[in-house]
Amino acid sequence: MALPSVSHTVNEVCGTAGPSRWDEVRAELAPEGAGVLNIGAVCSDRHLAAGRGEKIAVRCLGAHGEPRLLRYADLAEASSRFAAVLTGLGIQPGDTVALLLRRVPELFIATLGALKAGAVVCPLFPTFGPGPIRSRLALSQARLLVAAEDLYARKVAAQRPALPELEHVVLVGEGGAATAPAGADVLDYATLLAAAVPAPAPVATRSLDPALLHFTSGTTGTPKGVVHSHRAVLAHFLTGREMFGLGPDDVFWCTADPGWITGTTYGIIAPLACGATVLADEADVNPRRWYGILADEKVTVWYTTPTAIRAMMRYGAALARSYRGTSLRVAASVGEPLNAEAVLWGRRALGVPFLDTWWQTEIGSVAIATRPGEPVRPGSMGRPLPGFQMAVVRREGAHIEIIDTPDTVGELAVRPGWPSMLSGYLGEGVLLGVGLQDGWYLTGDLVRRDAEGYHWFVGRADDMIKCGGVQIGPFEVEGLLMNHPALAEVGVVGKPDLLLREVPVAFASLNPGFQAGDALRAEVLSFARQELGSALAPRELHFLPELPKTVAGKILRRVLRAKAVEEPEEGEPPPVTGALGSDV
Repeated sequence: MALPSVSHTVNEVCGTAGPSRWDEVRAELAPEGAGVLNIGAVCSDRHLAAGRGEKIAVRCLGAHGEPRLLRYADLAEASSRFAAVLTGLGIQPGDTVALLLRRVPELFIATLGALKAGAVVCPLFPTFGPGPIRSRLALSQARLLVAAEDLYARKVAAQRPALPELEHVVLVGEGGAATAPAGADVLDYATLLAAAVPAPAPVATRSLDPALLHFTSGTTGTPKGVVHSHRAVLAHFLTGREMFGLGPDDVFWCTADPGWITGTTYGIIAPLACGATVLADEADVNPRRWYGILADEKVTVWYTTPTAIRAMMRYGAALARSYRGTSLRVAASVGEPLNAEAVLWGRRALGVPFLDTWWQTEIGSVAIATRPGEPVRPGSMGRPLPGFQMAVVRREGAHIEIIDTPDTVGELAVRPGWPSMLSGYLGEGVLLGVGLQDGWYLTGDLVRRDAEGYHWFVGRADDMIKCGGVQIGPFEVEGLLMNHPALAEVGVVGKPDLLLREVPVAFASLNPGFQAGDALRAEVLSFARQELGSALAPRELHFLPELPKTVAGKILRRVLRAKAVEEPEEGEPPPVTGALGSDV
């Protein structure tokens, strides 16, 4: 299935930021004009044409620290070869190419190559289990999957009969060459790339042609596929320069998972568009290793998550100071609100404070942040970046009321017009104006804005579970758990966690013939990890005779959340645990 483009000009789409500003950025990234804009070319061919081909574009560290390097010349040629591979396999502009890869050079080549071919890139989380991967491949109707050989064998191969749209799989083995037997529809990446003749030029995609497809889960229904167009690179480039000050002298390290939009936007596109060197580490979070990387690789800009920051904080500031001789000038955080302690710890341990950044999948790029050089308000999200018009609002039926009074809680709203604004949701057409109310995009985040314009996160207006850097939709987890024969009904909520902010916790009632107990609990949790993967699987399972519901039959999540944290339900008195009703 090919995703359609939107018939609007870039100035019509980006009008609120001032057409002249976006025109200037666009002219810098794609001077050939005529409406042509291709992210793949912006991130590779443009630098080759400017004489920067010998500069290191990507430096990937293997699990044991072994480096694999790509110069901009290498990246440009290899991505053009992969574009030719895709065209030769029948991939047409607008077709979806899914990626199931770790942080390896092939991830960068495949991403830019697919974009050069006019395909829509759909990154997948390597940590997801077979169920979530299958559902995303089916929803995206991906015609081709580029996958690590071991991930394909464990998570996709057995499901091929259920994915009729998936015509080809390209396997990437360790170091590039796959060892599994190839077939008519299971091909070896290294062999294909070596035999390909580089495409002479990228497909002449226009600003509003679809380019990226990221899935974000809602509280009900299946995961939503959010579509972004090639115009998004205008915001990726500008925020990379405005927020991080990125340029050719920088080494930029983004630790986000490749399946997360942050891993694509700021792990690949923004730093390459700015001509920086991108550092990627294949290993998982390891504080000692990470401190060594910051020092040895001379990282100048580091973008990570509060979960990773908290993990490093547990090792203490003394370990961090032992690696103090770093080149770090900017450290920033993404994925969830960053508490004041973590901001200040960065200054003590690393010499620079962690700067918080705010955005969403639908926003497509950093929209609120504390920029380097601005006064840091620990615990604040920061202020809107140039080109983003924000308001704190209150919903009043079909209309919204803008709140002007400082420090008043309301919902964060964004005026359409930024280039990385979502084009629409998969299955609902690629339509501008989706999700708007009274001309504003409502984010669902509750915030307050102080008198100086700094925004402070209060909470979510929905039931999303934010576990580390992953957003978990309860409905998807519940649906897959219901495949276990013992479970009659399932409700999943978030439980506060010091390290991950929230972890998913499941409550279930049983079908007749099954007995609640530790054995069944262990069996179901093991089933959940196998089907969902460790990132989405519930950490706890509690059995109930019947799940609490509204009169309409909807699960009362607030009651389950109260049970998860062992708090009294609404209307119940607090338990008396001591002689004076206290815990002492």
